[in-house]
Amino acid sequence: MRNASDATIVNQKRWDALAERHGRGDDEYYDVAGFLAGGSSLTDRERAKVNAAVGDVAGLELLHLQCHFGLDTLSWARAGANVTGVDFSAVAVERARRLAAEAGLATGVRPATLPQTNAQAEPDAQAGLAEEAQPAAQVRPGAQARPTVGFVQADVLALPSELAGRFDVVFASYGVLCWIRSAAEWMASAAACLRPGGALVLIDMHPLVNMIESADPLVVDFPYAGEEPVRFDSGTSYAVAGLDAEASETVQYAHGLGEIVSAAAGAGLRVESLTEWFDEEIDPKLARSPDGRRCSWCWSRRTFRPVHRCGAGHGRSVPGPPVGSRW
Repeated sequence: MRNASDATIVNQKRWDALAERHGRGDDEYYDVAGFLAGGSSLTDRERAKVNAAVGDVAGLELLHLQCHFGLDTLSWARAGANVTGVDFSAVAVERARRLAAEAGLATGVRPATLPQTNAQAEPDAQAGLAEEAQPAAQVRPGAQARPTVGFVQADVLALPSELAGRFDVVFASYGVLCWIRSAAEWMASAAACLRPGGALVLIDMHPLVNMIESADPLVVDFPYAGEEPVRFDSGTSYAVAGLDAEASETVQYAHGLGEIVSAAAGAGLRVESLTEWFDEEIDPKLARSPDGRRCSWCWSRRTFRPVHRCGAGHGRSVPGPPVGSRW
């Protein structure tokens, strides 16, 4: 791989293809029908970790990074959050907008500095926002406003300035950092979007599990850390098989827990908790030990943006607490 730009292009082709294939009824991973029937795609662990960070998300501004085609993003909206999903795949973002419409959820990114209008906003060519503004809801006192939903096509390492300092929660989960060349850049990008006192909640597969291609026999084909690019070629994903050859290549990066925590601290975030689990239900590689136990461990980290780093006045802010077939 010649440079980071080449790797991004390769991975974008992959995720464009996955956005077309995932959740079409031929995989057991994405239950779109269940979501459209009123369900949620969020795991108990995801909900619990966000709740521990900020309490009830109703009325909060939540940014979901690397949101794919928006199923989890829209599930947070169902929980009452005003959500913005970001993904670098134009195919994923367009599908997320269609899914939002099908679910009866309003779409439109609502910059905090701009008033609501009935007109459709012109696409921002530089940021790739392509947003549709929605009229402000007239809400009776004490009633919960209808959540707003928006999707932005952008590289998570180069987020548009309109997202800076707007969010009470930045959320990402499962298969996040292995696609990112620099944990430090990712953390800085996420931190820039938080309001003072806002929380970053990140849940991801454990670096030790990312190393393992199979448990029996044991095959290790990925480093623990180092952030060097590693190329894979596979016609399957964690959810589907039979991908076209042009979508089979990926470039992934290893980040050790030490690198990740140091990146958060370097971005000015206060690390509140780091949790490791060895009973994760999400098992994308189906890696098991000979006795049948899962080898799919995961971890989460909760961090906060200190209030003293920025001036007040962004609206409601949350106080601090009292892969073969790889991703």
